[in-house]
Amino acid sequence: MTRSLSFVHSRLRVSDLLEQHFDTAFAAPGGIARLRELILTLAMQGKLVEQDPNDPPASELLKEIEKEKASHEGTKTRRKEKLPPVKPEEVPYELPKGWEWVRLGDITDYNGRNNISGDEITPNTWLLDLEDIEKGTSRLLYRATFSERQSKSTKSTFQKGDVLYGKLRPYLDKVIVADSDGVCTTEIVPIVPFHGLNAEFLRWLLKRPAFLAHVNSLIYGVKMPRLGTDDAVMSVHPLPPFPEQHRIVARIDQLMVRCDALEKLRKERAEKRLAVHAAAIKQLLDPSLCAFAPSREENLSTLRAFVPSCDPFAFLDQHFGELYTVKENVAELRKAILQLAVMGRLVPQDPNDPPARELLKEIEKEKASHEGTKTRRKEKLPPVKSEEVPYQLPQGWEWVRFGEITINRDGERVPISKEDREKIKGEYDYYGASGVIDKVNDFIFDKSLLLIGEDGANLINRSTPIAFFAHGKYWVNNHAHVIDAHDYILLLWLEKYINAIDLKPYVTGSAQPKMNQAKMNSIAVALPPLPEQHRIVACIDQLMALCDILDQQIDAATGKQSELLDAVMALV
Repeated sequence: MTRSLSFVHSRLRVSDLLEQHFDTAFAAPGGIARLRELILTLAMQGKLVEQDPNDPPASELLKEIEKEKASHEGTKTRRKEKLPPVKPEEVPYELPKGWEWVRLGDITDYNGRNNISGDEITPNTWLLDLEDIEKGTSRLLYRATFSERQSKSTKSTFQKGDVLYGKLRPYLDKVIVADSDGVCTTEIVPIVPFHGLNAEFLRWLLKRPAFLAHVNSLIYGVKMPRLGTDDAVMSVHPLPPFPEQHRIVARIDQLMVRCDALEKLRKERAEKRLAVHAAAIKQLLDPSLCAFAPSREENLSTLRAFVPSCDPFAFLDQHFGELYTVKENVAELRKAILQLAVMGRLVPQDPNDPPARELLKEIEKEKASHEGTKTRRKEKLPPVKSEEVPYQLPQGWEWVRFGEITINRDGERVPISKEDREKIKGEYDYYGASGVIDKVNDFIFDKSLLLIGEDGANLINRSTPIAFFAHGKYWVNNHAHVIDAHDYILLLWLEKYINAIDLKPYVTGSAQPKMNQAKMNSIAVALPPLPEQHRIVACIDQLMALCDILDQQIDAATGKQSELLDAVMALV
């Protein structure tokens, strides 16, 4: 009596906790998926619904199943061998009163239907393939007829009420109950439940986390991993009384519907948040908008320190806390900061700044002083054409070619032998095509220079910066351009600029796309006055530091949500 009461109290406590903490699962990363797993785990431990002492025990079901097996002697549904009883060491936990530990082969006829050749299948027969079942959810995605997928290969037949189990890559968790007769690929096993076993309950048994983990430890085959018949038949499962099976299935279905609704709501909210932010950023970057007027405060601590002069800024400011709770929006904010910078809309212009054309004159003088050396570029680059100009620049800025304002040091590379490379590995920073060590033809420099990757695939489909500012002694492979410039700040500005713009027009080749030196030199660059470059670079660094803080806050928040969910799961 005491044991029965403890199970009832446990069931009530679990039910209350599940009701109370759906919101916790909703907030935590991956929380809803974990909640689904918890529901199935609790269900198969007898903790999801209340036990009824009037239910006939599962031991009575097993007697009925034995009678059913005897009545089919000599047919495929009659399994001749007697399976060994479940050993104590195979039992993972204590079951409620009236439940029994059984083997799958005790309660089902695994692969219990006949096979059929392709020429025997009628055109309108339902033909089920693994691809028709969604992984994880086991939702039926498509119902094809044999006429759509005529095949000469042998198929398995199945009947309405059979449990269809995907034995190929079983970790994909594809299990459905057939709602009509049909045929299926032999990689799907028709499991025929004996009398007293609810087919839907069997489906959930095969989808529970403990069984998936067990299956993953047993699958064989590298390219086509699958579960063997003997391992499946010998697997151990909890069996409740038949009426309780129905109550468990009803409760699982009810809770899974709630999980579906939460998942849908979460997805809709995430999509809306991303879409709203994208729309605000798009409007923010519209060249037709009024120029952005930042506040006059010298020390910018947060983005809200800016005084909005256009609606997008007001919107972002008003909804800052809501929009920047996901890293996707922070990543877009980083891009927007760089875009505003290169358009001259991040910091105010100062009419006292010497215009960019004065800086160009200084650069020309410096280049003239190196005439005849490698750093002297003899060919004259064409001016930037009007059709190449994507937006109007502020007063004092100039459109120039990248090669006009930089010095290319690619020709000054000094190869390092493999032996020397091994000696200095780890001593100096290394830069590859995208800041990653992946090549062997390396060269050493001892200066602060700009490195720009030439790998076209990275330039087009990049998720990381393409231009890097390197300080001090470092080594670099021959898949990165090495750039010097008239001024240290100009190098920093060019780093921000290259990482902000679309480089697709400057990439050549299809099999091995790259940005060669000539294409790089032809890049149209928006050049601000040198003092404004200082202000822009400083502002970008401050705002990127803010983005770093936002990313850290998101990590901390999601970490706390996960910890809270862990604590709730432990209570249950």
